[in-house]
Amino acid sequence: MKLPTTPEGWAIHLTKLVTLFHAAHGLDQFPIKVAPLATEFSRQVFPDAPITMVEGLDLSSKFDGMLTPSPHGTGEWGIVYNNAITSKGRINFTLAHELGHYLLHRQLSPAGLQCSSRAMLDWRSAEGRIEAQANTFASFLLMPLDDFRAQIRGQDISMDLMRHLSDRYEVSITAAILKWLDITDKRAMIVIGKDGFIDWARSSDPLLKSGVFYRARQDVIPLPEASLAAHPELYSDPDADVVHPRGIWPGDEEVREMMIFGSRNEMTISLLLYPSDAPARRWGDDLDEPEPWDAYDQFQSRRGS
Repeated sequence: MKLPTTPEGWAIHLTKLVTLFHAAHGLDQFPIKVAPLATEFSRQVFPDAPITMVEGLDLSSKFDGMLTPSPHGTGEWGIVYNNAITSKGRINFTLAHELGHYLLHRQLSPAGLQCSSRAMLDWRSAEGRIEAQANTFASFLLMPLDDFRAQIRGQDISMDLMRHLSDRYEVSITAAILKWLDITDKRAMIVIGKDGFIDWARSSDPLLKSGVFYRARQDVIPLPEASLAAHPELYSDPDADVVHPRGIWPGDEEVREMMIFGSRNEMTISLLLYPSDAPARRWGDDLDEPEPWDAYDQFQSRRGS
C-alpha cells in the first residue's frame, strides 16, 4: 500500500483507520486519543522505527514538545510534551503535532525536533514550513473537516461554539478558532493579547483580502484602549461580547468583539467579526499582505527574547 506524503493525506489516512476502529467497537470517535494511535500505528506500519514512548517530561519553558530518537540507537522514537502544560487541549494538539513530525519529517531530522510554543501557532509561515506542516496534520487529524463543518453549520459564531469545538476535539480554544478561520467565508480575526499589547493576530482570508490585518514590520502594537481585551478585569462575564463602533479595531467598520481571559497565563483571546460586505476601497490603498506573525515577532523583541 502506498503511504501518504502530505500532512492532509496522512491525517485523512489515520482518520479513516480511527473511524473504522471506533465503529467496529462501538466507541465515540472524538476526541481522538493520539498516544495509543501513535504507538499502535507506528508499530504496525514502521516496525523498524516505532514510537514506544509518549509521555510528559520536564522541558524548558521555551518548548511545548519534542520528537526524539531513542538514545540507545534502537531505531525507536519518543513523543514528549512539557509537563508544565496543564491544558488537556494543548497537550493533545502537541502530541498530534509531534506525530506529524514523526510521519513527515523524522527522516529529514534524524536527531529529532524540539517545538516551541510559537511553533504550535505558526500555521502559515514560509520560514516555519516544517512546523506549519505538523500543525496542518494535527489540525486535520484532531478536527476532520467534514465533522468540523457539521458542528458549525447553521450555528451563530460565538465563544460558546468555540468552547464546544474545543471540548469535542480536545484542543485549545485558540486551535479551534484557527481551524475555523481557515475555512470560514466570514471576515474575522483572532487577536491574542498579553501585558496590554497584541501578542499575535491572524485574519481570515476574506478579511485579509479586504485589507484588514496587522501589517508586517511595524512598531509594537498596544491593544486598542476601548477594546474588551485592554480591560479584561472589568468583565465578570467569562464570555464578554460587544459591538464596537468604527475606529476601535482596524478597518473603518463596526466590529463585534468576543473576548475570553485566561487568568492562568494572563492572556486574552479576542475573536473579531466584521460585516460581511467590506467597505469600498479608495484608489491608492496599499494591498500588500502582511508577513505571518509579525506582531508576535515585535512583541518578543520588546521582551528582549
